[in-house]
This record gives sequence, C-alpha cells and structure tokens, in this order.
Amino acid sequence: MTDIIKIILDFAQKSKKPIKTADIVKKTGFTRQYVNEKISELVKSEKLIKIGSTRNAKYVTLQYAKKHPEVFLNKFTKRYQNKNLEEHKILEEIEDSFPMIVKLSENIKSIFIYAFSEMFNNAIEHSQSKEIYIEINVENNVLSFIVKDFGVGVFRNIMQKKKLKSELEAVQDLLKGKTTTMPRSHSGEGIFFTSKISDKFILDSYGYKLTIDNKINDLFLQKIKGKGKRKSGTKVVFEISIKSKKHLNDIFKKYANIDKKSNYGFDKTEINIKLYTSGSGVHISRSQARRVLHGLEKFRIIVFDFDK
Repeated sequence: MTDIIKIILDFAQKSKKPIKTADIVKKTGFTRQYVNEKISELVKSEKLIKIGSTRNAKYVTLQYAKKHPEVFLNKFTKRYQNKNLEEHKILEEIEDSFPMIVKLSENIKSIFIYAFSEMFNNAIEHSQSKEIYIEINVENNVLSFIVKDFGVGVFRNIMQKKKLKSELEAVQDLLKGKTTTMPRSHSGEGIFFTSKISDKFILDSYGYKLTIDNKINDLFLQKIKGKGKRKSGTKVVFEISIKSKKHLNDIFKKYANIDKKSNYGFDKTEINIKLYTSGSGVHISRSQARRVLHGLEKFRIIVFDFDK
C-alpha cells in the first residue's frame, strides 16, 4: 500500500463526513489528477464508496456507509434525448451516479442490468420517441425502475406492424414471446424474460394497462377510459425485492434449451387462456382458438394455463 493510499484511507476513516478529492489535495499537496487516480483504485477495490456524479463526487468508507445510509440517494431520474443513445453507457452513468445499484447483491444486480437494458433498448429502437425518461428507485427493500417514452406505443406498434385487429391481440402475441416489429435485429425475447423475472411488471400504453404480478402468479389487462388517464407512448414499470433469491439463469433455463447440441434456444412458452376469453365468458370461439395457436410453431414446448 503506497503512502497516498494510506493517507486517503486514514483520512476517510477519521472523517465525520464524506470526503472530497479537494480535501486530499489540500492535505497532501498532490495534484488533483493523481489523487483522483488513487481514489479510483480504492473505489474499484471497494475500500471506498463513491457518492454522486464525477464532478461533485464524495467518498465514504464501508463502515461509514453502514452507519449513515442517508448519504445515499434512493432515486435516480433523468430525461434523455433519443439520439445516439447506447444502453451500456447509460448503465455506466447510473452506476456512477447511483451507488445503491452497486451495493445490490449479485443476483439482483444482474437482473436489473438485463431488464433495464432490454426495456431501455426497446424505447431507443422501437418507440420513435424524441425523448426517453427513466426513474430508478430503491425503497422499502424494493428495487423498481420506470422507462417512459412518448412514441407510437408498444401495443399499437405491434398491432400495426403485424396487421392485427386490436391492441388485445397485440398483448396476446407479446406474451407468447418472440414477438418483435424488427425481426432482423431482434428476437423478441426481452419483454418475455423481463416480465418473468420481475415481481411485478407493467406495460401502460394508450389506454391499455397490462400488469403481470408474479407474486400471485396472475396477470391483468385493464382498459383505461378518459383521455387524462391514458398514457401516451409506453410506460414500463419493473419491480423486484432486493432480498429476492431469483437468478436470471434460472429463468433462461426454464424457457430455453441451452444444451450445446440443441439449436432450439428459446423454445418454451406459456399461454394464459384467461387472456383469450375476454368478452366471451368461459367459452372460446373458433377465432379466439386460432389466436391462441397463432405463432406457436416457433416453440417446441407450450404450456397452456387454464387457471380461472
């Protein structure tokens, strides 16, 4: 351990408040660039925790962080212009500005990275929205994020591109998986796997609100009336307990054949029959039955859920 490293750690441990780069520069006389370099090493080795963005960053020890959780922001919000956006760079910015993400357990962090990347990328490439708003929150042991665009709307987009008769048919197709409006560049797996790994997943777009609640193993499709209450574009809400034992690989294994000898890949889906009985009570007509079966030739294993 070099002298400067020891000086920084000793100073941080004795300080009664988060320290800044300027504090170390003033104490040691070393250049700001050199001090920043050494502090970065301590952050990477998890001996210090970074709070805030690069320009206004502060640093604390793990011990200080445990005693003073109030120093951490519990929410990150930002609005982006949808121009030359790359989801991995946005994730780097989030981790840099919102250390609560870095502190998550490895299984929850990997779930967040996958789910957020998929939903943010959908907004970039499919929404035709000029702006994308994001909100990430950790509160009451629940990690949640919102990705909101102001574009064509997920259900309308699928309905128009696939020439379906209604938003309901678009929802039905979407939940089977492998549904995408850009088949050459997307497999259509993102929403399917993201909805399965969540505790709660919501798609709210132009008067249709789809809620998938995995805590009670049920889904709900609500038609929202009134112009003031209907969301333009698409609002995605994702929630998961930070204490959850879920692992991303478990979901992939459940729905994908990952045997190296197999070329099926994502080969299993689940069909919730309740979603197809809308307007017809218990019985399903021939046309509805055809909707149930539409597109299932893409899968090797199909599970029909007749609950309710």
